[in-house]
Amino acid sequence: MGKVKVMIVDDHEMVRLGMKTYLLTEDRIEFLGEAKSGKEAAQLAKLYMPDVILMDLLMENGNGIDATKKILTFHPHCKIIILTSYYDDEKVFPAIEAGAHSYLLKTASAEEVTSAIYKAVKGESVIASKVADKMMNRFRTREAMPHEELTSREMDVLKCLGEGMTNQEVSEELFIGVKTVKTHVSNILSKLGVADRTQAAIYANRNGILYKAGSKE
Repeated sequence: MGKVKVMIVDDHEMVRLGMKTYLLTEDRIEFLGEAKSGKEAAQLAKLYMPDVILMDLLMENGNGIDATKKILTFHPHCKIIILTSYYDDEKVFPAIEAGAHSYLLKTASAEEVTSAIYKAVKGESVIASKVADKMMNRFRTREAMPHEELTSREMDVLKCLGEGMTNQEVSEELFIGVKTVKTHVSNILSKLGVADRTQAAIYANRNGILYKAGSKE
């Protein structure tokens, strides 16, 4: 494997200088350049096409989250490692959703950062322990959507209700009896906590539960 091409983005000169100084001692890293804003980061990334970018989050003239989104539109193979002091929900989850590959805190050692760089080019992510804890807690506390309690056949019926089908039309579409349809509808209303089939149809459309022609079982 050739040298890993790395770029640094941070609005603090001393942070850039410190990381640059360390990266230049690494034989397997080619330091491409540095940027002090999100806007400048996107410009340089398009010019240099780095393998990895160390990206700060809060900067003037373009934050790290917006820069990450923009860079990945024209350079999707770039691995962006967030390197920041912040690990609150408002920073962590938008950064991950924007496409960040790893998330490190500035309390990480230089060795930990370079290790994350090498892992990134191999497709491995590194998440700071405090950030990983937040992600696990969010996963554990996520409330299930009401329709996740439906059976597969009830989901089929709900999709039909979303299309405004009558019980007879649902029966013909899914090749089941009208009486069975009525039972499914009753179960659906109960599980979704809605009063009638109109509200069930509204729920289906709001949550993207759509019926696609040809999906009959």
